[in-house]
Amino acid sequence: MAEEPIRLTRLVAAGGCARKLGAEDLVKVLREIAPFPHPWVDTSVGSMEDAAVLRPPSGPALIFTVDFITPIVDDPETFGAIAATNAISDVYAMGGEPQAALAVCGFPSETLPNEVLEQVFRGGRDKAAEAGCAIVGGHTIKDAELKYGLCVIGALDTRYALTQTQARAGDALVLTKPLGFGIASQAIKNDALSPEQLGEVTRLMTTLNKAAMDAALMAGARAATDVTGFGLLSHLRNMLLASGVAARIDRAAVPVLDFVPALARDGLVPGGSSKNLFSVAPFCRWGEGIDDVDRLILADAQTSGGLLIAVPGGNVDTLVGELAARGAPARAVIGQIVAGEAGRIEVTAG
Repeated sequence: MAEEPIRLTRLVAAGGCARKLGAEDLVKVLREIAPFPHPWVDTSVGSMEDAAVLRPPSGPALIFTVDFITPIVDDPETFGAIAATNAISDVYAMGGEPQAALAVCGFPSETLPNEVLEQVFRGGRDKAAEAGCAIVGGHTIKDAELKYGLCVIGALDTRYALTQTQARAGDALVLTKPLGFGIASQAIKNDALSPEQLGEVTRLMTTLNKAAMDAALMAGARAATDVTGFGLLSHLRNMLLASGVAARIDRAAVPVLDFVPALARDGLVPGGSSKNLFSVAPFCRWGEGIDDVDRLILADAQTSGGLLIAVPGGNVDTLVGELAARGAPARAVIGQIVAGEAGRIEVTAG
């Protein structure tokens, strides 16, 4: 009898960035903990920034971040590649270049063979190498669930940093990958994706955001964030709060994997996406025609999503052209930054 293949997604309660602690819960906890001041730490970036910016006494500024996830796909090597892409994205979201990383892994050695661990590490190593980032060590512990990710250091020219504090009224909002990865991951766990759909999702989740970052810098953008576990709306809200502005987005302009709305209507929505929507909905004004599925997709807990870029309105055509020239997965102008109560989002049907 043939041996059953290992299903990594069946070994965890939830996969990918849908497993993140909710944004509101995190804010409440951190509100009670004063940070320790250090001369290297740049405190001018937003409190919910994608990564820390460090300014040593000499040499370039550094970006410092960590991210790890549980399996979102069943193939170990692909999981490692997705986890590495997701972690490195924080550096690109700040406008930096990844340089070196440490791997972080929890491994259920009593239920999975070491070959799985080797494949996860290989997938992460190869994707980091594609980004020009060396994995120089790490730390692995025994764990009931498989977890893998990277702690990454990047180099940053602060003259061109992409921060959440620099969005301004009149900026256009451009998204560089479609939404729906969280819902798709729930479908993967439930065997509800075709091989073609699975291939598209994994291709997108393993696409580095370097092309998107390079395009943003070429177009003169100064504000960006990557769209991951908190979903598009919450990541946008973090940017708006940091910059003291509001936004208007057009649902019809937001790129979405074409098979995702049907999956959402069938109830294949991760708990993290529903929690995201519950947290951000009080700060949104929904236009006529925005239904429950639209709202869930806009709050979907992405893993290794694209960049959300705020670019001066006069430069948006340049950004779209640069994204196209570099082969970014999407180059959708989804809305704009507007003057108004900080953190408020108006969603129109288009």
